[in-house]
Order: sequence, then C-alpha cells, then structure tokens
Amino acid sequence: MSEATKLATAAAAADPHTGLRAVAALRRLLEKLEESQVASARRQGWSWQEIADVLGVSRQAVHKKHGKRLGPRFQEGRH
Repeated sequence: MSEATKLATAAAAADPHTGLRAVAALRRLLEKLEESQVASARRQGWSWQEIADVLGVSRQAVHKKHGKRLGPRFQEGRH
C-alpha cells in the first residue's frame, strides 16, 4: 500500500487525532506534488495562465505561490 493510500485511510479514522494528523500529512504531500508539477510545467514552457487553468485558480495566485520559489528562469512562459 502506498504512503498516500495509508494516509487517506487514516484521514477517515474515527479518532480525530489520527484523522487530523493524516490530513496534515496529506496536505504536505499535496503541496510537494503541486510544486513538482508546476516546476515541470514551467520547464516545458507552460504559461502561468495555463497552469492556473488546470489547477482551477487565478494566474496571480499560482504565480504568487510558486513564482519566487522557482526563480527567475521560470518567470517567462511560452511565447
């Protein structure tokens, strides 16, 4: 069973301590996965708008969240 599957199962636990800890761990995992995929998309030339559309957020929100972390080489998208 994968770590994500174990965490998802634990998040549904009847014990709030177990469930909430699993939810927090899933949130951290999700943030890492999003960061990795945004970086991959930028390396492949995706614009901030294209990424935002797929994530269901505004261009400004995705740029604010990931722009500085990725650095200047990822600031420009496809032309």
